[in-house]
Amino acid sequence: MADRPDRRIVILAEGAFQTDSAKTARGVLRYGPDPVVAVIDSTLAGRRVGEFMPPDARYAAVPIVATLDEALALPKPPNELLIGIAPAGGKLPEAWRGTIVRALRAGLDVVGGLHVFLGDDPEFAAEAAASGASIVDLRRPPDRFEIASGRRHLPGKRVILTVGTDCALGKMSVALELTDAARRQGLQPVFVPTGQTGMMIAGWGVTVDRVAADFLQGTAEWLVEQAEERGDWIIVEGQGSLDHPAYSSVTMGLLHGATPHGMVMVHMPGREQHEGWDAWPHPLKPLPEFIRVHEAVAGLVAPSRVVAVALNTSLYADEVEAHRVIDQIGAATGLPADDPFRFGGDGLFAAIRAALEG
Repeated sequence: MADRPDRRIVILAEGAFQTDSAKTARGVLRYGPDPVVAVIDSTLAGRRVGEFMPPDARYAAVPIVATLDEALALPKPPNELLIGIAPAGGKLPEAWRGTIVRALRAGLDVVGGLHVFLGDDPEFAAEAAASGASIVDLRRPPDRFEIASGRRHLPGKRVILTVGTDCALGKMSVALELTDAARRQGLQPVFVPTGQTGMMIAGWGVTVDRVAADFLQGTAEWLVEQAEERGDWIIVEGQGSLDHPAYSSVTMGLLHGATPHGMVMVHMPGREQHEGWDAWPHPLKPLPEFIRVHEAVAGLVAPSRVVAVALNTSLYADEVEAHRVIDQIGAATGLPADDPFRFGGDGLFAAIRAALEG
């Protein structure tokens, strides 16, 4: 991450803040430790972030502006531009180049999590060198190349991995909500970031979908090892989906590298097929079947079980209906179920803790 003692962030999400691609922007707004002074999206200019996200005083009044120059004119201007999208394929929109150049010329650090490395772009690199700004590419893989060794977890540690029925439904948010809940219960939890947004929030980790396949499990293994040195409850951010035609490999790598004691299945009721996968219809499997598949695949390397279901009930505006759906899925799976993002994670984490400590 950019080394600033007083980070003030402007998020670039031009034309995308209301889309699933902007989950990076929303994640940093909701969970990031540093202030966001503005979001750039000319299609929503003049409005506030709070109009498009769940109520929270931390970000409700953050302005949405049309240009970087508007953000630079604020009483406390930004010193960092953060790329706020995570599109399929991780490419930089060509129309964004001018804003990035303007930011670097103004001395702003630029932080991105795309598969395209901004620091390797000759124009961006030259602008950064001239102004003294930094370019941070969070998807750049680490220099540590290790295959998995079969490392065992330290005594007394509990490792949880969030898995999901699809991409872009909240695995990172669930992991963060459970981490906060564990902390409120007096434990020492550690959130393990495995994606660019998680790294932006926590300040460490590896974006594992950029790691060479031979080293994916090994990377997950040493990330968990580092986390076990920091705390007792290790909550690993999941990626992809085990049956997703495009992203199953990263899920398998995390599952076999982290070797979790327990998994939390994340699901969005009302979503019937994989998001953004239009090549052919690929309906989501029934939850009980999908849970059994995860336990079987995990068991090929180390025994693990799904200990709870975390639901994203955002397709149900009415809270009474959302609770009805939660209760229905809990009954169908025989597992504790709740929406920790919407209703808080304390109850769900307490059930997870009971299952793993018992």
